[in-house]
Amino acid sequence: MRQAKSPQIDEKALSKKYRTSVSRLIKLWKEGKSDVEVATQTGVDLMTLRQIKSDIELAHRRLRLEKKKEALAKTQASLQRQIFLRPLI
Repeated sequence: MRQAKSPQIDEKALSKKYRTSVSRLIKLWKEGKSDVEVATQTGVDLMTLRQIKSDIELAHRRLRLEKKKEALAKTQASLQRQIFLRPLI
């Protein structure tokens, strides 16, 4: 069974920062619209739109890096535990 995805980025904060509906922009991008089409449809400046897109990409990159660090820390901890609990020969 698939788990429901938790919101990975704070869309409300980005919407407040750029004074536009970021969730609507994401929805349009997922539909396959280009940046120019989204800009004309929503009335958002193209440069602002690209800045929003880069902020979203940066947030996703940070989350992936954080997950990678957590996984590495877990494997390091389990390896260290195995070394300590191994009987001496």
